Amino acid sequence: MSYSRCVPGTVIRLFFLTVAVCLLPVKPWAQSSVNQASDADPYLWLEDITGARALDWVRQQNAITTGELEAAPGFAELQQRLLAIMDSDAKIPYVEKYGAYYYNFWRDARHERGLWRRTTLSEYRKAQPLWETVLDLDALAATEQENWVWKGAVVLYPSYDRALLQLSRGGADAVVIREFDLLNKTLVPDGFTLAEAKTEVAWLDKDHLYVGTDFGPGTLTDSGYARFSKLWRRGTPLTQALVKFAGLTQDVGVDVLVLNDHGHQYVLARRYPTFFTTHISVLKNEQWIKIDKPDDAEVDTYADQLLLSLKQDWQVNGQTYQAGTLLAADFEDYMAGKRDFAVLYQPHPRKSLAEYAATKNYLIVNELDNVINHLYAHRYENGAWSRSPLVTPEFGSVSVTAIDADESDDYFLTASGFLTPASLLLGTVGQEQLATLKTLPAFFNTEGLTVTQHEAVSRDGTVVPYFQVSRSGLELNGTNPTLLYGYG
Repeated sequence: MSYSRCVPGTVIRLFFLTVAVCLLPVKPWAQSSVNQASDADPYLWLEDITGARALDWVRQQNAITTGELEAAPGFAELQQRLLAIMDSDAKIPYVEKYGAYYYNFWRDARHERGLWRRTTLSEYRKAQPLWETVLDLDALAATEQENWVWKGAVVLYPSYDRALLQLSRGGADAVVIREFDLLNKTLVPDGFTLAEAKTEVAWLDKDHLYVGTDFGPGTLTDSGYARFSKLWRRGTPLTQALVKFAGLTQDVGVDVLVLNDHGHQYVLARRYPTFFTTHISVLKNEQWIKIDKPDDAEVDTYADQLLLSLKQDWQVNGQTYQAGTLLAADFEDYMAGKRDFAVLYQPHPRKSLAEYAATKNYLIVNELDNVINHLYAHRYENGAWSRSPLVTPEFGSVSVTAIDADESDDYFLTASGFLTPASLLLGTVGQEQLATLKTLPAFFNTEGLTVTQHEAVSRDGTVVPYFQVSRSGLELNGTNPTLLYGYG
């Protein structure tokens, strides 16, 4: 299994001026009262997110903000410059590997809705790869007269010959599910299809899906997400799908994951009592066995290992593990009651866990040490974990993604700095050299600029690291105009 988890704020982001109004999703059982006046809630009509009155109100508010923005000096020039950057063919086409192909979803000025396309690694290495179009979303939207927005695809493992397309009307949270043949590049006639809803799907095998969706009255939580997960067999109506897992009405929602991981398959059911907490169970002999853990701890797997990411201190077997720790334990032993952990990452006052990713033989852990990324490869052999450092760029943000945990120890590394454009590099655990695959052009002039790291001390004595981007040789006399950016 290839998996990455990111801590917000570890990647430099470029924000553009946008106008957005967020409306609460309407509860299906409340539709009848949406357009009725309410003394208790005079704004209940806003819940009808596709209703004429709500959309007219949104357009009016957007017009006010847009008018002020467009009247600002230099707006037109800035808008054209940013649009040219966004539409530039020089963007890095990030890819995901499924079987023999590397897939990319691409949008530009000619493809407003986007192309789902694929290529080989040998082609991807080229400056101008030859891409094979898998799905032209603009053409599909035109043919079906729908405002389709791409929300991703769930690809069947290990054949990688089918995918469940997730298509949204206008970008809403709710999606339509359509089964797609990756060999013939066509929608599957009479394939798995689900109507628009806040749906979660997972392949068990080619003929069975775990489905969480709107099955009718009483099947959603108060938050509007699925309360049941059912197992749906190909060729049968959805109404005959069997309930396999259920949550509570007051839960945020439930879903079922199927993890295919280094020859092991784990079927995990998750209940979300709150947005930040989960109750997770694993399917054993047709029974759901709850995994003992703190409610806010995250669960993952690596081969026959259970991984736990802690969000708060956890005392177990007389030992306390700090919040932020990444633990590993034999999955079967853990479920049998043993609590023998290996500590893969332990936080320190100036260190935190950014993410991790699994290759064939290693778990790559990305640590932030004094706000600087450091990568380490962890290997599990003969019942023990070992750790070795990987080459990591010095300054800027670094993220890592494993390419194919079934086949290799290759990984993609994305690096970007304050003064250096983002680059996509290809590495292999155990090899020192990183091959640069793609690099963004420099969209602004960095000549005469420099980056330095400093520390500020708060009133309570906390040392806060920060980076300074400035002219080289800047006199630090306290009179320089400064833009401050903070995250926390």
